[in-house]
Amino acid sequence: MPTVVVRHRVGDFDTWMKGHQEREQLFAPAMSSFKTFRDAADPNAIVMVAEVTDMEKMQALVSDPANAAIKERHTVIEPVLVSMPV
Repeated sequence: MPTVVVRHRVGDFDTWMKGHQEREQLFAPAMSSFKTFRDAADPNAIVMVAEVTDMEKMQALVSDPANAAIKERHTVIEPVLVSMPV
């Protein structure tokens, strides 16, 4: 089970945090857990460290246009950067 790091910015941190449960449900098919971090220097910069159970599903969920409404509701600002272990 690889650990990945996901980084992006948000338009409003409080709005983004309110969507936590929805993100848990969205990523449940591909992740067993994730921890969320907020950048100390930029309160709208987010880092998530995730335990991925299915990398292909996770990448598909991040890039699926059907999830654009969720990103918009959560004020996610592109790009969403995913770093994988080497």
